[in-house]
Amino acid sequence: MTEEAIIEIGQVTHFFSKISVATVELMLPLSVGDRILIKGPLTDFEQIVDSMQIDREEIKRAEGGQNVGLKLMQIARQKDVVYKKL
Repeated sequence: MTEEAIIEIGQVTHFFSKISVATVELMLPLSVGDRILIKGPLTDFEQIVDSMQIDREEIKRAEGGQNVGLKLMQIARQKDVVYKKL
């Protein structure tokens, strides 16, 4: 079984536990429908991006350099690394 290719695309800068949304500072583009992996000392899960926002506006794609809000299924922590599965 081969390991799936992943690339680092950003970092969690904040997590809002009440609404389960992480602010992610992107280095590379991200789109709704992409499969992401979130890893940190206490975090390790993957999910498909189904909701992404900038300034409370729903978007389908964000570019590197933008900060986005991502709805997550699990808790993420500041400085967790976000990877995209290729």
